Amino acid sequence: MSELRFTEDHEWLRTEADGSVTVGITAFAQNALGDVVFVQLPELQAYEQGSEAATVESVKAASGVYMPLAGEVVETNAKLEDSPELVNEDPLGEGWFFRFIPADASAVAQLLDQDAYDNLIKAQA
Repeated sequence: MSELRFTEDHEWLRTEADGSVTVGITAFAQNALGDVVFVQLPELQAYEQGSEAATVESVKAASGVYMPLAGEVVETNAKLEDSPELVNEDPLGEGWFFRFIPADASAVAQLLDQDAYDNLIKAQA
């Protein structure tokens, strides 16, 4: 069973030991985008759930990365500024976008688990 949670917008979330939550886009999302050429990371500030926090641009399109829950962004992945291809190469690892402190930590558990996310992408295929 994966410790990851997912959104219907194809972001993944992982709760870290310090209580922060790391966010990236799923392999499904990066496959749909194609080769990522630029990532605009969020400001270190509070965001409402569903607001656009980051932007990812590929050879095919630009797409928003949305705040999965209300919270404050406390760290961004500076590696993506010089190496946006990490999103394609390692979307669930080195290709993460940002970390945030959720306003309600228990809300993470309400997001999609691996099985629910797998069913979502099967329905969209």
